[in-house]
Amino acid sequence: MASLNVGNLGEYLREQRNAAQLSLRQLADAAGVSNPYLSQIERGLRKPSAEVLQQVAKALRISAETLYVRAGILDEREREELETRAVILADPSINERQKNVLLQIYDSFRRENGFVPETDKADRADETPEADETSGAVETSGAGDALKADAAEDDNPHS
Repeated sequence: MASLNVGNLGEYLREQRNAAQLSLRQLADAAGVSNPYLSQIERGLRKPSAEVLQQVAKALRISAETLYVRAGILDEREREELETRAVILADPSINERQKNVLLQIYDSFRRENGFVPETDKADRADETPEADETSGAVETSGAGDALKADAAEDDNPHS
């Protein structure tokens, strides 16, 4: 059987498994896949699905997105964006509204720098950005106004 082009996924999985001090069989059991199948993934003979990678990542307690990148399912920039979003959404010290404002600001900065989120590409296919007549700048999502309103509300002890 010829080795598939899955980057260095198998090598990386083996390193992570060894670092976690798990045998191949232990990891296979924890991930809910067969021992021979996991062995073939590690040797580069099989390309696992995203679902299998997610199960293996969970068993290893590592980021599934990292495995997706190594398997060629996701590109590095998409992984970084997903991880940034996940960190914001998982932060227990801020409320849901604050999380949404942060994500709006993040998207605004990414768009300003030429990175359009995948979800926006389809939504914005027919839109053209409106230029500010005085500066020629493209208006983003108004996230700054949302941030100011959010900060003002947080300063008010009666809200």
